[in-house]
Amino acid sequence: MIPERFQPLVDATAALAERFTAAGRRLYLVGGSVRDAFVADAAAPTHLDPDYDLTTDARPDEVERLLSGWADAVWDQGRRFGTIGCRKDGRRFEITTHRAEAYDPESRKPEVAFGDSVEVDLSRRDFTVNAMALRLPDLQLIDPHGGLTDLAAGRLRTPLDPLVSFRDDPLRMLRAARFIAGYGLRPDDELVAAVRTLHERLRIVSAERIRDELDKLLVVRTPSPGLWFLVRNGLADQFLPELPALALEQDPIHRHKDVLAHTLAVVDKTSPDRLVRLSALLHDIGKPKTRAFAGGGVTFHHHDVVGARMARERMAALRYSSEDIETVCRLVELHLRFHTYRLGWTDKAVRRYVRDAGPLLERLNELTRCDCTTRNAAKARALGRRMDELEERIAELRQREALDALRPDLDGRQVMEQLGLAPGPLVGDALQFLMELRLDEGPLGEEEARRRLQRWWEERHPPSSGAVDSPPS
Repeated sequence: MIPERFQPLVDATAALAERFTAAGRRLYLVGGSVRDAFVADAAAPTHLDPDYDLTTDARPDEVERLLSGWADAVWDQGRRFGTIGCRKDGRRFEITTHRAEAYDPESRKPEVAFGDSVEVDLSRRDFTVNAMALRLPDLQLIDPHGGLTDLAAGRLRTPLDPLVSFRDDPLRMLRAARFIAGYGLRPDDELVAAVRTLHERLRIVSAERIRDELDKLLVVRTPSPGLWFLVRNGLADQFLPELPALALEQDPIHRHKDVLAHTLAVVDKTSPDRLVRLSALLHDIGKPKTRAFAGGGVTFHHHDVVGARMARERMAALRYSSEDIETVCRLVELHLRFHTYRLGWTDKAVRRYVRDAGPLLERLNELTRCDCTTRNAAKARALGRRMDELEERIAELRQREALDALRPDLDGRQVMEQLGLAPGPLVGDALQFLMELRLDEGPLGEEEARRRLQRWWEERHPPSSGAVDSPPS
């Protein structure tokens, strides 16, 4: 009888396994689906990939033929590496020919040689907990490197000598951080020593691969153990040097928090939203450049603005999309905005806060809440109450005003009609004036808005000054 935890694997792969068996080929499940089938709380990690990875002794051309006519869609972008992908009934499968990989030590991408042995293929994988296979359809476990024992013991090892493994593909050093954080695995001493020896080899890995691996680390349930691993073993210096720079020296006179420890605590507190987590990771990176000592204390004036600029540069270097960069940099830039309102939330303040946050309001509020990592319970409660007050004020104004669609009481057409203007910068000036009124006073209504606009215009452009479409002096 098949154990319950394996039944989904059988159901998902039965028809595929039948096709390969009929063709005289062997097919094995490998990777995350096998590893997670043995994890007691397999549903808990937030980083699990629902796709199915398989390996076979069939070459890519034959794999493609076996999938044709069965799969709903087939793609071969990974053919160079022996991988043919397909989709069937909403499931995604990636089937890779057994590998006997050969690497160019200075290449950004591994060169792949195909093999016929699943055991050799497994030996070339990153970690023993990933070097297990289930033969299909009978689910016989192939575990030549003790991955199941390591998984039970909470140990992270490489199938080969870690110096060999990490020279083959330096990204594996970064990937180790994800398994340390996501599965609570403890790296063995040889693995750590190899990372400390070879961490500079991460420079040959493409920015895109590093970015993708960082994103996967950030969305595990508790990323900080993996982030500490990156910092302590020199990996972060290679692609995110702003992170170890946060470990500011603790001088005995001007006492202040370790900004790095605070940052990683904030990351852990946020929900596993990739961009919120990335914003939390970068929100204080401007502090080292803005640190100053005054009045017996430490200040970091404008670290939000400086940090946003630094975040933009770093994210661009890691090839993040423009949309991701804009989201994260805006959150970093605004993460202190909440603290500028210390005397209560007026309607005017709430409107401007909501306007500035725009569609990032919920994410900004979460980052702001999580930015409090003080051990002072009274201080933490006070900040929580102020945040509650802000959210209550936002809810109140939403009931009274169209708070999520803040716009002037008049549109551009109405402005041009009233003032006799053609399209141009003066219309923009008028709309900006009306927008400031809207933020300061709330909805005025069309009649009052027209009256205020006329008065504003006449103050700036009295009749004696000439034509109405002349630029302001």
